[in-house]
Amino acid sequence: MSLQCPRCHSPKVASFHHAMKITAAVGAAGGAARGVSAALAGGQTGAAIGAIAGPVGIAIGSVSGAIIGGLVGGVSGCALGAQLGDKLDRHVLANNLCLLCGHRFNLPA
Repeated sequence: MSLQCPRCHSPKVASFHHAMKITAAVGAAGGAARGVSAALAGGQTGAAIGAIAGPVGIAIGSVSGAIIGGLVGGVSGCALGAQLGDKLDRHVLANNLCLLCGHRFNLPA
């Protein structure tokens, strides 16, 4: 489906994704914080398992768990934030601009 201006029916339309960029960044930061928090909270289990390898195993298990938790949380938070931002850009904010007549518009719901 080609996007057209509802006023002049021109196919020359620019779409801005401001909300998607902002909500993806906020979601990534929140998801990473939540992932690291969950990884550190579960660090007791990792420390108990890593105790078999001694102090080095405890340290490596805790650090790697926090890193992996942060990455997984960041990716999932970013994906959810981008989906929310895409919906806002498409249907709430007037983020489509006709390059011929200058009309700003939303996509129909």
